[in-house]
Amino acid sequence: MEDNIKFIGESLYRFQSAINEGGISLEDYIRENYVNKWLSDELFHTSAIRTTFVNSINGFLADEKLLNLEKVMLSIITDPLAHDIERTPAIQYKGHTYLTTHSMIYSKFMACSNPKLRGIYVDSPNIRLEMESPTNVQRGRYLADFSQIDIELRRNRDVDLERYLNDTAGVAKLLREDMDIIKNFLERMIVTACEAINAKNAGDLKKLGVALEVPKVPFPTYTKDYCNGKYGAKNYEEAVGEETGSQFFWITGLLRENYDLVYPYLTQGGGKVDMKSIPSENIFNYDICAKSIDLRTGKQTPAKEILSGAIREWLFEPIIERIIDNRVLPVRPVIRNGNIDNINELGGYGPFLYFASMKDAKGRPHFPDTMGGGIGVERTLYAILRGEKIAKIDDVTFFGKNPDSHPLYLY
Repeated sequence: MEDNIKFIGESLYRFQSAINEGGISLEDYIRENYVNKWLSDELFHTSAIRTTFVNSINGFLADEKLLNLEKVMLSIITDPLAHDIERTPAIQYKGHTYLTTHSMIYSKFMACSNPKLRGIYVDSPNIRLEMESPTNVQRGRYLADFSQIDIELRRNRDVDLERYLNDTAGVAKLLREDMDIIKNFLERMIVTACEAINAKNAGDLKKLGVALEVPKVPFPTYTKDYCNGKYGAKNYEEAVGEETGSQFFWITGLLRENYDLVYPYLTQGGGKVDMKSIPSENIFNYDICAKSIDLRTGKQTPAKEILSGAIREWLFEPIIERIIDNRVLPVRPVIRNGNIDNINELGGYGPFLYFASMKDAKGRPHFPDTMGGGIGVERTLYAILRGEKIAKIDDVTFFGKNPDSHPLYLY
């Protein structure tokens, strides 16, 4: 403890000396970057909207018979994520190394094992040490720690490997039905939140200078192939947002995380599909993007992604191959006599993969077939409230740790 106090104190001494050289006192820095925000009308109105947003979504999920899950902040395994982050923080405890959670994705899968569940939800913690902007630009959307409401539903399709390989048309039909089900579920969740905010926070929206529509279901949907073909690989969210008048819309079929379903992925005879040529319609994942509406002009701001999710890989064999092919692990597990011979080569994935291989007395997998997603709380508030009063994601948080905003986080 004394070492930590000394280390942190010396870091603050260097920081204070640096800002003093620029003519700024510690009091000036605290007042400008924290106190003024805490006392602001903007944060008060945003926090009132946040309270309604979170409570309405939690109420919707409970009414839909999903069960609330506890937060998991430390684990030997966490979401590897397909995008760049600086590093995964690790903590030593009881002689072992634990990782802080990027997301609770693997915990959600295992929590859905019980067939009596319809699904689970949790206001989950996320710690992601994102890299600073390489061009020193305020990107406005990243936080080192943030809140995400995670949802996972059981699909209960019980498709085994034999049917997976030999009935691709039938399985694909089931998957498209499930895509419609989960998209409708998440759309109704968004509609519920928008209705609640308009009912309870009309004054707060007006003070922030924005309007919030209650969107019509279904939301417009655009595939990644369409976006790439028309707008290119970068900034297509904003471009598609200009194409639609809806404040909320979908982008589907993004080749991303190893647990997002690609079907078919394995083929008869032990082959795999060519990932470079797989179309969006065979990638069963999705994003919801949102915009704000400026009350002064009636114009919408550029769209930002607020929710991402997918139907999940559910069979042991494709789970393993996706993890290998996404370069999350270098080797496949060698499972024999109740143990993993090469567990030392699998990092924290060993126990998870063993569970994914387990079956009940009738030979059915314990691992569930699920679908779900996570909606970022701060990211959504930033997307729908941006305008005259809200300029960056820091503006919707009390203690937001934006890598592009602060050299040192004081609180």
